[in-house]
Amino acid sequence: MYSLSQLFRIGIGPSSSHTMGPHQASLLFARRHPSAASFEVTLYGSLAATGRGHLTDEAILSVLSPIAPVDIRWRPDIIPAFHPNGMHFLARGADGAALEEWTVYSVGGGALAEEGTANSLLGAQQPIYDLHTLADIQRWCEERGAGYWQYVEACEGPQVWDFLREVWGVMKAAVQRGLDHEGTLPGQLNLTRKASNYYVKALSFKPSLQGRALVYAYALAVSEENASGGTIVTAPTCGACGVVPAVLYHLEKNHGFSESRILHALATAGLFGNVVKTNGSISGAEVGCQGEVGVACAMASAAACQLFGGTPAQIEYAAEMGLEHHLGMTCDPVCGLVQIPCIERNAFAACRALDAQLYANISDGQHHVSFDRVVEVMKETGHDLPSLYKETSAGGLAKLNR
Repeated sequence: MYSLSQLFRIGIGPSSSHTMGPHQASLLFARRHPSAASFEVTLYGSLAATGRGHLTDEAILSVLSPIAPVDIRWRPDIIPAFHPNGMHFLARGADGAALEEWTVYSVGGGALAEEGTANSLLGAQQPIYDLHTLADIQRWCEERGAGYWQYVEACEGPQVWDFLREVWGVMKAAVQRGLDHEGTLPGQLNLTRKASNYYVKALSFKPSLQGRALVYAYALAVSEENASGGTIVTAPTCGACGVVPAVLYHLEKNHGFSESRILHALATAGLFGNVVKTNGSISGAEVGCQGEVGVACAMASAAACQLFGGTPAQIEYAAEMGLEHHLGMTCDPVCGLVQIPCIERNAFAACRALDAQLYANISDGQHHVSFDRVVEVMKETGHDLPSLYKETSAGGLAKLNR
């Protein structure tokens, strides 16, 4: 498995696969052809189907158009076998001759991959985690009396805490900006921001209701910042970026957990997300929203369970429940925007994570279905889902805009 820096990426919304990935691919191609006379970019599959709503074209044009004219071609009818989010770049010289053709894929979480290469992930460092299943990692922890965060530190080194401190700072800033912002989100849905209103109302609730209402507000805040193109952290993606920050912000602010313990919990969350990214998928275009919001819920469940004193077995159980109860969730954004149902799903998944940690902490940690098995089933389920339910806006709730 790769470093957590390949999972937690700081960038702008609204989509890690449809905005951040194409933007990064354009930067790489532009560096190779700074004197090109023209560019052609063909978008395939999900990128073509919902790219306009996700600002894919703007992400590409912002990089390439200052160099030369850009012709973007949309081919939602062509779904590449390697991954649905395919892009083909073509640079031409002044004489019209092709300088280079390049096919690359945005595989989720802002990562790029090429087909047929030994290390398909572009820009990734060498894998630094020797173990890549939760069962093996849990065994490592239990044999040493260690926590999951200590395995992260053992693999990444002490410098991981400086990185995670930066990540946590960006996450908190997104919560705070989102709570302060009002108005309407960009796009044809004219969706009103809700986070500020939810937060104000939550403050007037009695304690038994206030906690959940605040978590709703925090998750909405980050998700609305993402939908408006604000700076967020992929956790594990842009579309699911509100879940982990909402839970950890709530536990730091309203339960008094120290920054050090929050960072340890964030490391554990990242570890669980990394396992899914390695053995399954975090791409909505590949496996549906179970790979985005479902994985985010699992990450937040593990982090919260650790903070409340869970054992490695209980933490694994919490994460397993967080993912299991999102199995089969479709990715069907209305109008191709990361707004409906994405924003609301972040809020509900954050609260479900807190329920999962409580259920697991009450238990002895013993259960029949392992986290690794749920990851396998999530991948199988995602591949069995028809393409109209995988970020194409062709079916499900996305049909509301017709």
